[in-house]
Amino acid sequence: MDLKQLRDNIDEIDGQILSLFLERMELCRDVAEYKRINNLPVFQGGREDQVINRIKELTGDPNLENGTAALFTTIMDISKHLQNQKLLGNAPGYEFTVPDFESASSIGCQGTSGANSETAARLIFGDKPLKFYRTFEDVFKAVESGEIEYGVLPVHNSTAGSVTTTYDLMGQYSMYIVRTVCVEINHCLAAKTDIPVSEISCVYSHPQALSQCSDYISHHNLKTSDYSNTATAAELVKNSSEDEKIAAICSKDCAEKLGLHIISEDVADCPVNRTQFICFSRNLQVMPDADTISVMLKIPHTQGSLYRLLTKFYVNGMNLCKLESRPVKDGSFEVMFYLDFSGKITDTHVKALLTDLGNTLEYFRFLGTSREN
Repeated sequence: MDLKQLRDNIDEIDGQILSLFLERMELCRDVAEYKRINNLPVFQGGREDQVINRIKELTGDPNLENGTAALFTTIMDISKHLQNQKLLGNAPGYEFTVPDFESASSIGCQGTSGANSETAARLIFGDKPLKFYRTFEDVFKAVESGEIEYGVLPVHNSTAGSVTTTYDLMGQYSMYIVRTVCVEINHCLAAKTDIPVSEISCVYSHPQALSQCSDYISHHNLKTSDYSNTATAAELVKNSSEDEKIAAICSKDCAEKLGLHIISEDVADCPVNRTQFICFSRNLQVMPDADTISVMLKIPHTQGSLYRLLTKFYVNGMNLCKLESRPVKDGSFEVMFYLDFSGKITDTHVKALLTDLGNTLEYFRFLGTSREN
């Protein structure tokens, strides 16, 4: 038998498999209707275990047992998704209001005037007064307590990756993402006076900024020190004595605003360097054109659990825009996942998926929905 004949036979078998799959899914729809009428849950773990154990026994080849188990687990997951769409798609959705950025009276971000967070906040709120806080956590506390209506903080950089502090704090504080914006980051090296790079004793900046400029720092063999914010680092340099010969990595606008001397411009590793910022609120607010859902969750520490989670999004036709993981920090080595995926909160498939995740996972939290402008 030549290769063409082999492939033709495979195509014929695939057609049979497809026909049987469609027949099985039609039966699953009938099962969903029965469960709806009799108020039964979609997920029945005992039934799944029975099916998989039976399939393994019927396989007859130890080398294929895990493969057939994975195949039929996926088939059952797909059938559950179809049942969820029928049973949960019309479930009550989240209650929300539409944000009114024009009427906002209290907005906060971390750092000081000239920080990139200020630039991000201006993109959303224009010239409204801003309140600056010392740390990221202070901003979260202010939003949760109601001291301010909105907080604006960085969450991801195109060069250095995730701002892990923001992700960790999202897990600790009650908040909802309302909007995201991107800011072009143009780092410069600035000092109090015009001094040679070789004479700089230390460069201060936020760890993310230092990471984004690592090539420049390494090339000039510069000593660095983490600081809370690029703008506050620049402020530190401004208030230092000339004998200290320290410098800061900050934005050009910030350096000029503080009267610092710009020693080198465009010191970032990549010419295109962008940071994504989130605007968040204590209450769930949804913009009419919001099309990205953010959630955080934990999955069982079992074989195939991440694969099965991702199958939910694929079957529902939802693109995963971001998948981050952070340690739970309880000594267990478990992780918390943060996901952004495409979809509108009012869509029946999205409602079904969110309800399913909330009902079946050990820990699940809806973080809001937004659209980047």
